[in-house]
Amino acid sequence: MDYHCTEIFDVGESLMVPDEFTAEEKKTGMWWRHLVAGGGAGVVSRTCTAPLDRLKVLMQVHASHRNNMGFAGGFTHMIREGGLRSLWRGNGINVLKIAPETAIKFMAYEQIKRLIGSNQETLGILERLVAGSLAGAIAQSSIYPMEVIKTRLALGRTGQYSGITHCAKHIFKKEGLRAFYKGYIPNMLGIIPYAGIDLAVYETLKNWWLQRFATDSADPGVFVLLACGTMSSTCGQLASYPLALVRTRMQAQASQEGSPQMTMTGLFRHIVRTEGAIGLYRGLAPNFMKVIPAVSISYVVYENLKITLGVQSR
Repeated sequence: MDYHCTEIFDVGESLMVPDEFTAEEKKTGMWWRHLVAGGGAGVVSRTCTAPLDRLKVLMQVHASHRNNMGFAGGFTHMIREGGLRSLWRGNGINVLKIAPETAIKFMAYEQIKRLIGSNQETLGILERLVAGSLAGAIAQSSIYPMEVIKTRLALGRTGQYSGITHCAKHIFKKEGLRAFYKGYIPNMLGIIPYAGIDLAVYETLKNWWLQRFATDSADPGVFVLLACGTMSSTCGQLASYPLALVRTRMQAQASQEGSPQMTMTGLFRHIVRTEGAIGLYRGLAPNFMKVIPAVSISYVVYENLKITLGVQSR
């Protein structure tokens, strides 16, 4: 049986299609141990790559032709403004949202599979794309306010917010409930190209490897799957990145004094007009730089947690 073993690919984007579990794993309760191991791997992986994630957010919002904020400049700015600790600003809520998002996504995926009416244990690629995109949309909708808080914390100045609840109260008091869903539309739209390209590239690469190199086995092995997953996730992110950038800018709008409150299409036009198409890819370098360490750390932690939890390898 084949798995798009997404539970160990945590690059902090969380748009990937959920994993599928066998009937035996569901019956014996092994599935929740897989989810716990995947969640734990996500916590460690996101914490280790959090400085790159915060740099990405800063570059998405503040980088432009004028200031030319780059890799070194961004890190220097963060350390000068708030010390080494500030590199992890916003990581607390980024880690907190892993558990509810994973659980909602998995439950929604299982229900949608039933609604699709597939009797097979493993869905076809198109069914997985539909079920995965819908499950992702449901999970993202449920935890979206946490995404907004994470962006605001990452962009906050030292001492601006004392913590997650203070930030949430501040947004609610100043901007009302609607502020927690800023950037929601580009976020939802980004799920479809991400999931579609992620799955298509993954299946294509895996099948190419099997046809080319696998003579006696239909199992490519975990490292081939990891390589395919890293490549497919990267391609998916590349396709959906302009939408992710617009989402982050919309989430940040009210926190920037004097900045106009633009719609999604207005922001797209403004970025292309003032910075050219390259402006839609600000922050891409730190985003891609975290993919390989995030996947590697996730894999190592996931494998060790599986042993601790007594999960059999697939």
